[in-house]
Amino acid sequence: MSPLSGIVRPATPAAPSDLASALHPRAGAIWLRVGRLFTGRDATALRDAHLVYDGAQVLHAAAEPPSAALLRPGRSAPDLDLPAHTALPGLIDAHTHLFLEGGEENPTARAEYLKLPETELHVRAHTRLARLVALGVIAVREAGDKAGVGLALQARWRSSARGVMPYVDAPGAAINHQGRYGSFMARPTEEQGSPEATVAERLASGAHRIKLLATGIINFEKGAVTASPQFPSPELIRFADAARARGKQTMAHCSGNDGVANCIAARVDTIEHGYFIDDDQLARLRDLDLAWVPTFAPVQYQVDNAAALGWSDLVRDNLRRILDGHARSLARAGQLGVRIVAGSDSGSHGVPHGWGFLRELELMQRAGLSAAQVLHSATGGSAARLGYAENFGTLTVGAKPRFLLTEHDVLANVAHLRRPKAVVFDGLVHTRGDDPAEPGL
Repeated sequence: MSPLSGIVRPATPAAPSDLASALHPRAGAIWLRVGRLFTGRDATALRDAHLVYDGAQVLHAAAEPPSAALLRPGRSAPDLDLPAHTALPGLIDAHTHLFLEGGEENPTARAEYLKLPETELHVRAHTRLARLVALGVIAVREAGDKAGVGLALQARWRSSARGVMPYVDAPGAAINHQGRYGSFMARPTEEQGSPEATVAERLASGAHRIKLLATGIINFEKGAVTASPQFPSPELIRFADAARARGKQTMAHCSGNDGVANCIAARVDTIEHGYFIDDDQLARLRDLDLAWVPTFAPVQYQVDNAAALGWSDLVRDNLRRILDGHARSLARAGQLGVRIVAGSDSGSHGVPHGWGFLRELELMQRAGLSAAQVLHSATGGSAARLGYAENFGTLTVGAKPRFLLTEHDVLANVAHLRRPKAVVFDGLVHTRGDDPAEPGL
């Protein structure tokens, strides 16, 4: 039996008591009446609303009841009346590294993992992906790997043999400079000789977007980004212009004020991480409609496990100060109307796929966004800006039927996403979830 079956209120005596069975559109359209419908188009919800879907798409999502033409013959009342439930779109993790085992916390084991054959990395990544759907993660945007795992999974999604897995969007190998940060996930632009040739090579390999390593990483000992940006502004502009000319977006790993300034000058579509961004830069993001993916989870893991990781008190205090500043920037971004997109950097040390994303959403709310703002950043806010090849992320007519149904108040606290829920995914229904004690995600 579903863990939610005890709270189902049948619309008619003939309605099934098993929620998973009741939600499955085997014989045509399913009509739900729910207490709240979060469509994902913005940060608001409809009360006492109606949702109709079949195995292929959402047919109706509104406060008004559906027309008879959308329903199964003879249907005059909802299949399920769920006044205590919220329906919301499935979640999109917009920054993942599928080839990495985020749940593996031992640094030596993580290093050994990267030595596995590419075929084995692919198999393990697909296994993790299959489990994400049950958590409510229905799509992932991969953030770069030189092993081609993301591209292989993107191709698998488009095949008839994909099985159960979220939608995958991948950039292939990230792009860096020879000898600079990122060799574990990137191939240097020196291999092709120019930004234009590098972009052309990545797209020819199947990349759906371009991932640029615009800067290095934070020096935790110094509490700052101490290295100069990898790409000066004129070069970064050439990469972004080459991608735009081919109708593709760019995503840029970037932290530090100078690096952020370069990314804004290049008008990259998304700034990933963006630590040390200032208020003027946030306003520029808003004005240019550039998106920010703040990724709290990897740094928060370092703070939460500072002693076990061997960090000194100085480093721990630096990390806390960095996170406090990042939280203030996120709250300010929400006030300014910056387009915020949720991404966990899952696969990073201590950030398991799926569960790490739920943690990221909790950290975003703790930083000062409302739960509804956070959910929008993980659903329609992501879908509206990032140019995915399929229509998901909202509960609107024509969207894919990929959504969550929960009796817990996720619009007050996103931590309730961890609690039992139903996940409807293209006609399949999941109610078991997954075990957070298993680190393999």
